[in-house]
Amino acid sequence: MLKNPIRATVVAALAASALAASGFAPAAAEPPGSLIAVQAEPAGWHGLTRGSSVEYWMSDSAGVPRPASGAMFLPEGDVPAGGWPIVAYAHGSSGAGQGCGGQANPETGPLPLHRAAEDRLIKRFVDQGFAVVTPDYLGLGRFDTGPHPYLEARSEATATIDLVRAARTASPELSRTWSAAGTSQGGHAALSAAHLQAEYAPELDFRGTVAIDAASDVEKVLPLLGPNVPSVPALSGTMSFVVNILAGLRATHPELDVDSYLTERGKALVDGAGTQCLDEIIAATTGVTSAELLARPLAPLRDALTAYMALPTSGYDDPILLTMNATDTVVPSPLHAALVAQFAANGVDQQVLVGTGRHGSVTPEQLAAIDGFLARVNAAPTQR
Repeated sequence: MLKNPIRATVVAALAASALAASGFAPAAAEPPGSLIAVQAEPAGWHGLTRGSSVEYWMSDSAGVPRPASGAMFLPEGDVPAGGWPIVAYAHGSSGAGQGCGGQANPETGPLPLHRAAEDRLIKRFVDQGFAVVTPDYLGLGRFDTGPHPYLEARSEATATIDLVRAARTASPELSRTWSAAGTSQGGHAALSAAHLQAEYAPELDFRGTVAIDAASDVEKVLPLLGPNVPSVPALSGTMSFVVNILAGLRATHPELDVDSYLTERGKALVDGAGTQCLDEIIAATTGVTSAELLARPLAPLRDALTAYMALPTSGYDDPILLTMNATDTVVPSPLHAALVAQFAANGVDQQVLVGTGRHGSVTPEQLAAIDGFLARVNAAPTQR
């Protein structure tokens, strides 16, 4: 993990002012996983009947408590012995600006088509008897904590795990048994949480991970970019993701002087991304070339990008189900294949199902495999 004690001190001071300005929470930070507030939402919220918005404390990558928000959904019916087992569902890419997460405030989040697909998946989990919690991630929810650190493995993981902790405080119906699931960026977040959970939250009972078209190995590609490297138009929204990553890296690690790698137009695009949702970032970067964005190659950032966003490829204690699409143009199939190969080389307990749909889609066979996987890993009794 990159360390920056000056940033940590500044962030701690800003956290209280962000809370005071929000009107939602006390002005003093509490330990990560502490509940700030929970609000029952009307029936039909996210298409479900028992949904609540949750505000809580999480730890950023420097270990500083930060306010965050998310959502919680409970099944109907009697609570089983041991409580409702939890699925922590991590959403896909939605931008870098405040309110773009779409969980605590669904009307401000992803485009309706993407939001509806993820809500259907959440409902599927709830209908199978799982409580579902879903984080906005740091910076994408109700609190103005600066640009979201897009694809930062550590803060994605802590946003997810700390929401599980806070939700259990909010609802005594929840078990301490949980699994992680996610799509695209959310697959990256779910895997990050799976790797961190044993060290970070040993009091919880983790069972396994479902990752759908998980973002991975991007840190190996980004350092190859520079002003003389042609853009790749075949990959969907390539430049929007580059800008999103650089906005998060710059905000999280100012010591790297990300601006020195950018042209004047590049600086303007990265500045804008810090307050925008993904559709706005895509619109702003459509047609932009590497030469228009970058003043010099990103190669010197290789180690920093690896520390910031690389998924661990060993050290997972519980099984993983990977579903992926060979025709994916957002996370190209060579990156999917690289993740599978690295997991296999390191003896990770993984199951892989390949489809040929668009990015983030799941076939009926893959959905059935997800259902079976979650039933299998949660077959042992849940625990409170």
